[in-house]
Amino acid sequence: MLPKNAKIELLQRVPLFSGCSRAELGALAITADELDLREGRVLTREGRPGREFFVLVDGTVVVKRKGRKVGELGPGDWFGEVSLLTRTPRTATVTATSPVRVLVITDRAFRRVVEAMPSVALKVLEKVAERLARDSKTA
Repeated sequence: MLPKNAKIELLQRVPLFSGCSRAELGALAITADELDLREGRVLTREGRPGREFFVLVDGTVVVKRKGRKVGELGPGDWFGEVSLLTRTPRTATVTATSPVRVLVITDRAFRRVVEAMPSVALKVLEKVAERLARDSKTA
């Protein structure tokens, strides 16, 4: 099991949480579960509801949209952030291509942190707005 400080360091690298203070990251780290999953395990399925956010600790995954490979992710990468903020269907299927260890934050756990520390919501919204502005310029 990862110690809290290691979880904080992983979460700090996620752009969604990069504006958060160490205390805010600590609150998120406490809610993050650590899971070991086997190769071949589907972590998210495109079009299905999702309620978890993942940070890869160890291992690799493949990301597919409409059956086509659109990327590979490894340690330190993350996915599922839309599920923390909305209840929209998953935008991709993510499958483990090796044994993986992940940190998982559920939407419920995230909401509990936000209720206790509303500043987290403001910082996350700021990062989402920055990303939307950046994406709209490249579209």
